[in-house]
Amino acid sequence: MATKIRLQRHGRKNYAFYKIVIADSRAPRDGRCIERIGTYNPNTNPATVDLNFERALYWVLVGAQPTDTVRNILSREGVYMKKHLMGGVKKGAFGEAEAEAKFEAWKNDRQKGLENLKAKLAEAAKAENKTRLEAEKKVSEAKAKVVAEKRAAEAEAKRAAEAEAAAEAPAEETAAPAEENA
Repeated sequence: MATKIRLQRHGRKNYAFYKIVIADSRAPRDGRCIERIGTYNPNTNPATVDLNFERALYWVLVGAQPTDTVRNILSREGVYMKKHLMGGVKKGAFGEAEAEAKFEAWKNDRQKGLENLKAKLAEAAKAENKTRLEAEKKVSEAKAKVVAEKRAAEAEAKRAAEAEAAAEAPAEETAAPAEENA
């Protein structure tokens, strides 16, 4: 029986979530599987992979053929690196302890790269929020200035109307007593 390591789709429309499975090569994509070895969520940045490393390595060693996407995932997770190092141990190029040391060094280097990527993304998001906040402050200041000018104009118009009304009132009062005397 030919086995494949493939993705089994789950999740809603436009928000796919995959399970990494071992399946018969003749089985449909979302059909029956032999074993689930992990999950893959491409919706996060960077993509989240939860993999049972030992089982994935076992299936690769026994000859299960991964699809292209799964091959990339397994390669990024280090399954193929471990397989390559185990091949070197079998050939006698180096010892098992040295292979483990090389694998751990590779794994640590990869972790640092992921941490740097996450730090850069967080810094970019922080900078974007800061620029957005500054732009929002400028817009708010401009609106406040327009409102203040409008209120000042209204207050000036009110004062002018009151002054005009006050100027007309004494003129009427002086005219009224003169008419009463006549």
